[in-house]
Amino acid sequence: MTTAKDIMHPGAQWIPAHETLDRAAQLMRELNVGALPIADADERLCGILTDRDIVVGCVAMGHDPSKITAGDMARGTPRWIDSGADVGDVLHEMQEHQIRRLPVIENKRLVGMISEADLAQHLSEDQLAQWVEQVYARA
Repeated sequence: MTTAKDIMHPGAQWIPAHETLDRAAQLMRELNVGALPIADADERLCGILTDRDIVVGCVAMGHDPSKITAGDMARGTPRWIDSGADVGDVLHEMQEHQIRRLPVIENKRLVGMISEADLAQHLSEDQLAQWVEQVYARA
């Protein structure tokens, strides 16, 4: 059985909710990633911040990224998957909620992220095509 831990990109890092978006952008550059899970004061997942969120939700709105925090951008219920979950469960979670990045949690700790690139490396062409159709095609 292929698990979430088998396909994830290990070593994901949190951005604390109190950190500013300019710091988040710097961390994304340092880590060469386009998304960071947002952690509250108790290191619980409270959202995911993407590079697009920073550009569209802050900069394009005329806000100063040094004054807006990652926590200010956290909206909705964050989705995640247990490291031992089957790849089918990973696909279902991402398809059902139309998400492109999924934090992987083990023993209540962030251990990795699953992105489109990770799926592309580990799924068959048919599985990947079905995932793309479900995540991108639905309105």
